[in-house]
Amino acid sequence: MSKEIKEKKSKKKDSKIIRKIKQHMYKWHRTIGLITIIPVIFWTLSGLMHPFMAHFFKPEIAHDKIEQQVIDKKQLQFSIQEVLKQNSINDFKNFRIISFNNATYYQVKMIPGDLLYFNTSNGKKLENGDQKYAEWLSRYFLDDQKSAVKKSEIVTEFTSQYKYVNRYLPVYKLSFDRPDAMEIYVETSSSKLATYNPTSRQVFIWFFDTFHNWSFIDAIANNSIRIITMIFLLSIIAFSALSGILIYGLLWKQFKKVDSLQAKKGLRKYHRQIGIWVSLFTLTFAFSGAYHATTKWSPYTLSQMVYEPTFSTKEIPVASNNLNLDWNRFENIGIITLNDTIYYRCQLTEKENRKFRKPKGDSKWKKKQDSKSEVVYINATTNQITPNIDLEYADFLAYYFTDGTPKGACCEMDETSHEEPQPALENAKLLESKVLTDFESREYGFVNKRLPVIKLTYDTPEKTSYFIETATSRLAAVVTPADKVEGYSFAIFHKFLFMDWAGKNIRDLATVLAALSILIVSILGFILFLKSRQALRY
Repeated sequence: MSKEIKEKKSKKKDSKIIRKIKQHMYKWHRTIGLITIIPVIFWTLSGLMHPFMAHFFKPEIAHDKIEQQVIDKKQLQFSIQEVLKQNSINDFKNFRIISFNNATYYQVKMIPGDLLYFNTSNGKKLENGDQKYAEWLSRYFLDDQKSAVKKSEIVTEFTSQYKYVNRYLPVYKLSFDRPDAMEIYVETSSSKLATYNPTSRQVFIWFFDTFHNWSFIDAIANNSIRIITMIFLLSIIAFSALSGILIYGLLWKQFKKVDSLQAKKGLRKYHRQIGIWVSLFTLTFAFSGAYHATTKWSPYTLSQMVYEPTFSTKEIPVASNNLNLDWNRFENIGIITLNDTIYYRCQLTEKENRKFRKPKGDSKWKKKQDSKSEVVYINATTNQITPNIDLEYADFLAYYFTDGTPKGACCEMDETSHEEPQPALENAKLLESKVLTDFESREYGFVNKRLPVIKLTYDTPEKTSYFIETATSRLAAVVTPADKVEGYSFAIFHKFLFMDWAGKNIRDLATVLAALSILIVSILGFILFLKSRQALRY
C-alpha cells in the first residue's frame, strides 16, 4: 500500500510541476506574442504584397533590352583618334559605339567620368548627348514617343525607390507625364534598362521598404540600429514559434490532461489547432529573415568596382576603323590594357555557318543563343589578333580587385566602405573558369544583372568565386561558401524555392498561404488576450 501511495503522490507532484511549467510557458508565449504582434503584422502584410503584386499588378514594358546589331563600317568615316584630335582631347578612359536617332556616335568616357558623344561620320560633338541618349533609351524601352518628360535627373546612389537590387550606378531617372506616372531608370554607359516603376509599383516599393525592410528606422537612427532591431525581434518571434511547438507538439502528451481542464472552444481552439502547424513556417521565415539581415551590415560597393585606366591618343597608333577583323560581324568596340599592352576589345556576332541544335525540352534555348557573341582582342600597336585573352584579362581583374596590384585613381572604389577585403590571389591556383551567358545558376542569379560574365574560382581558404564582366572591366559579384549557405537559406525558407517543381504560381500561392496563416494566428492570439483582459475586469 505504501508503494501505491508514493506513486500517487509522485504523480500528483508531477502534475503540479507540469502545471506550473505550463502556466509560465503560457505567460511567456503570450508575452512574446504581444511584443511581436505589430512586427508580425508588418512583415506578413508586406510579404503578402510581394507575390500579389508580381501576379496582379506586375508592370509590363515594350522592350527590356536593346538587341545588338551589326555596325556598318561605312558609318565609321572617322576613327576614334581623328575624333579626339579634332575635339582637342588627349586623354580618356574608354569608348564604344552607339546608334540612335538615325546616327552613329562614339560614346567617350572622360577622366571625370562624364560621357561625350561624337558623330562617327563627321567627328562633331553632340551637345547634351548623354541626356538625349537617356531619353531615347527610355522611349525605346517604353515604346512611347509621345509622352512628355516631366523630369530628367542623374542618380548616383541608391534610394528608397531605386534599391541596391537594381545594381547599376550611375543611372538616369526619367519621369514621364503619363496616367501611370512612369519612372524609368537607364544606364547610358551600357545601354541597359535598370528598372521601371509606374505608380502602382512606386507605392508597393514604398510599402515594402517601409514595413518589410523597416527603412523608417534609418530616418531616425542608422542602418546598424535597423538591423539589430530586426534581428532582435525576429529572434523573439522564432522563440515564440519554438515555445508553441514545445507546448503543443513535443510535450503535448504531458500537457494535454492539464489543458483539458481549460475550455477549448471558439477562438482558443482555432488558435491552437492552426498555431502548431504555422509555428513551423514562422520559425523558417524568422530564421531565414534574421540570417539574411546579417548580410546587410556592409554597404553595397560593387557598382564602384571598375578598372578604368587612363589612355592617351598617342598610345593607340592603329586607327579604330582600320582593324584586322571581320567587319561583316562587327557589333562594338572598347579598349583595355593588359601586361603593359593596349588592346582593342571587339565584339562580333557568331559566325553564320555555325550550327546549333535545340536541346529537347529547353524552352530557354533561343534566349541563350541570343546572348552569345565572339570577343576578339587586337593589339593597338601591331593590329594583330591575340587569341584566348578574355580569360587572362578576367584573371587580371580578379587579381586587381583583391588588392593584388596597387590601386590608384583608375579604380573608382569607396575608401570608406566597411566591406571586408577579399584575400589576395597572388600565387592562388585557379580551380574553375567558366563563361556564363544566362542566369540559370542559383549561385549567379538574375539579381546580379550583368551578362555575360566569367566565373573564376581560386584555391583560397574560402574557395571564393569571382564573376567578372570583361566588357566593362567590372566585378559583377563575389560569392563565398558562406554566401551560398545564406543564399540557399533565404531561397528555400523565405521564398519557398524548394517548390519550383510545381511552378511559380503554385510556389507563390504557398508563400501567400503560409504568410496569411501566420497573420491569422497572430491576430487570433491578440484577440484572445483582449478577451482575457476584459474577462478579468468583470
